[in-house]
Amino acid sequence: MGMPITWALAGPKLDEREVLTAMLDREPHLAADRPGLLLIAAKGFAAKEFEADLARQGIRLLRPSFDREENRAGEPLLKLVRRLIESVNDTLKGRLGLEQHGGRTFERVAVRIAQRILAMAAAIRHTHHIGAPTTGSLIACDQ
Repeated sequence: MGMPITWALAGPKLDEREVLTAMLDREPHLAADRPGLLLIAAKGFAAKEFEADLARQGIRLLRPSFDREENRAGEPLLKLVRRLIESVNDTLKGRLGLEQHGGRTFERVAVRIAQRILAMAAAIRHTHHIGAPTTGSLIACDQ
């Protein structure tokens, strides 16, 4: 079961690959302790050198291909995963109030986002643990 193992709140002008590289440099055990780690990412993570660096760390990158590329291995899985990601994002925004976080400083925004991500991860883990038929839903947590 896929669960978040780290996260970062970064400015919109930063390159996503640089943010991930900094996260892995800061905590190299994240990849080392998880052989066969699969990173599901958007097209913005495309770069041969970046992907080769991930592979050296034992991380496999799954991202959509560009029109000029052949379909990448595992790409059909992305449609299913994308629906799950959109469902999680919708829950974070709607039911967990991520967009109305009320934080007025960077630190407060970061704390409020972390609260929502951890709550969502805990709910998914709980529904999986109790065998709920829909593990992406928070309905089982309302009982």
